[in-house]
Amino acid sequence: MITMTLLKTVPPDTLSIYVSVTDEGYTLVRVVGVLDAFTVARFREAISELSSPTDLLVDLSSVPFIDSAGLGALIGAIRRTRHFGGAVSVACGRDLLVRLLRTTGVDRMVPVASNVEEAAKAFCAA
Repeated sequence: MITMTLLKTVPPDTLSIYVSVTDEGYTLVRVVGVLDAFTVARFREAISELSSPTDLLVDLSSVPFIDSAGLGALIGAIRRTRHFGGAVSVACGRDLLVRLLRTTGVDRMVPVASNVEEAAKAFCAA
């Protein structure tokens, strides 16, 4: 089980990234804030610092907006993780972002679930 603390509102020009390794053995990357051209470097840096190979769960539940740069960085993280033999799952309960992930085909690359617990179950199903 994963225990998370709900964070206060994040200003639109900031991005916080929380990384933890769960008892189940996958790496949880929780992204908080806007993932766009101004903040995407922090996301890429966090992903590049992960030890490999590892299964990766990206939690976008606290991301109100992703632009093309953010989407490209997410796809890059998926490719990098797969290159090192890991699996990827995405948690996102925001309808607008889920629609974006479906429209762009990300949901055909990796499982996209409405919450972290459901996204983690995808590792068991793989």
